[in-house]
Amino acid sequence: MKLIDQIHDDLKKSMKAKDGNRVSVLRFLLSSIKYREIEKKDPLDDDEVLAEITSSAKRRRESMEAFAEGDRMDLVEKEESELAILQEYLPEQLSPDEVRGVVQEVVQAVGATGASDFGKVMKELMPRLRGKADGKLVGEIVKEALSD
Repeated sequence: MKLIDQIHDDLKKSMKAKDGNRVSVLRFLLSSIKYREIEKKDPLDDDEVLAEITSSAKRRRESMEAFAEGDRMDLVEKEESELAILQEYLPEQLSPDEVRGVVQEVVQAVGATGASDFGKVMKELMPRLRGKADGKLVGEIVKEALSD
């Protein structure tokens, strides 16, 4: 089953179960996927849908940080619950140690020697880790690896 079909099915189940939060999150997700399809003028494949889910999850994490700084714990909890729903559609997230291992492989494969090779490493690395690790975490680990 395609990922977009799974999301549609889950939306229908959530509507029948009267799960308002889940319905809201899935409708918003489907809306952003539809906008992306309109921009592309073609249906999205599973990888592109996954990228949209990842982007939506990233926005939730950023909102959580901003709300936490503003001491709005009620909104942080709301964003956490929405993020949990989105994470059901994302692949299992890699641990920082697993990301470090992949980063070391790529650094050696591209022959990176310093911070000037950051872009080259990220270009090779992100297709491998897309959806499996947060880009911010990956960037920090790459900087750490290239500074040694």
